[in-house]
Amino acid sequence: MAKPCVFCEIASGAKEAATVYQDEGTIAFLDHRPLFPGHVLLVPRGHHELLADLPAEQVGPLFQSARLLSQAVRSALQAEGTFLAINNGVSQSVPHVHVHVVPRRKGDGLKGFFWPRVSYRDAAHLEDVRSRIERAVAELVASERSP
Repeated sequence: MAKPCVFCEIASGAKEAATVYQDEGTIAFLDHRPLFPGHVLLVPRGHHELLADLPAEQVGPLFQSARLLSQAVRSALQAEGTFLAINNGVSQSVPHVHVHVVPRRKGDGLKGFFWPRVSYRDAAHLEDVRSRIERAVAELVASERSP
C-alpha cells in the first residue's frame, strides 16, 4: 500500500500544519524544516506530482497565491526579498507540486542556486539545445490547441 501524501493530508485537514494562507485551490503552511524562519510551502489542494501534471487552469491561481505569499513573507518578516523555487521531480522530497517561498536578506548565507553551473561546449551546442527546446515548446503548444 502506498504511503499517504503528507501534503494531501494537510490540504484535507487530516494532518495539522502551521497554515498561513488558504483559498479554494491552495493551502500554504510553514515548512517544518525551514531554510530560514518564515519558509512557506504553497501546495495545490489536489494531488499533482509535477508542475506538468497540474491542470492548466490551476497554474495561474497557484502563482497568484505565490505572488501574494512572496509579498506577505517579505512584509511580515521585514525581509529584503524572497526566493521562490519548485523542485520538479529531482530533489522533490514530497511528490506533490509545491512552491517554496523563502525570506531572503543580503548576507544570509544562501548562495544563489544549489548546484554547480555548467557551460555550453560552444556556440553550436548552445544553438542545438536552444532549438531542441524551441521545437518541444512548439509541439506542446500545438498539442494543447488541438482538440
